Amino acid sequence: MSRRTAPGLLNRSGRSSRSSRSDSATFRHRNLPLLLLQARESVIANFRPILHAHGLTEQQWRIVRLLLDAGPLEPRQIGRQCRISSPSLAGVLARMDEVGLVRRERMAEDQRRVKVSLTPRSRALAAAMAPKIEAVYEALEAHIGRDFIDRFYATLAELIGLLGDLPPEDEG
Repeated sequence: MSRRTAPGLLNRSGRSSRSSRSDSATFRHRNLPLLLLQARESVIANFRPILHAHGLTEQQWRIVRLLLDAGPLEPRQIGRQCRISSPSLAGVLARMDEVGLVRRERMAEDQRRVKVSLTPRSRALAAAMAPKIEAVYEALEAHIGRDFIDRFYATLAELIGLLGDLPPEDEG
C-alpha cells in the first residue's frame, strides 16, 4: 500500500504538497473536512462511470441505496441520512418521481406527511447495476485490503456515532 501524497493533497503533517508556510493563519490540526472530501472523491470516482452509464446522479444513487436498505422513508429522513439539503432534496425527489424511480405517497395517519418508496423500475435498475457496483467494491478491496476496509468501516461508524453526540459549535 502506497503512502504517497497526491499533488495538492495534504501530507501527514497536514500541509499541502504545493503550499508555502507564508500564510498568516496558523492551524495546529490537519484539515479533516478537506481530507474526508478528498477520500470521498477518491472512492466515488470509481463508481461514477456506472452511475452515469445508468443515467443516475450521485444524489439519486444515494437515495436508491438508502431506500433499498431501509425501505420507505419520509423526505426529512432521506435528507438527514443522505446529507442532502431540504431544497435540493425536493428537486431531486421530484425528478426521480417524474422518471419513475420513486413514488411519493401521503401517509394515511397524517396527510401532511409523505412517504417515499422505490418503484419496480428503480429496483430493476439497482439489480442491473449491482454486479458492476460489487465489482468496484471487490477491486477496491483487492487494492487496499480487506483488513483495512473492515477497520475503516468500523472507524467511520465510530466517528459518526461520536460526532452525533457532539453539539455543533456556536459561531457567536
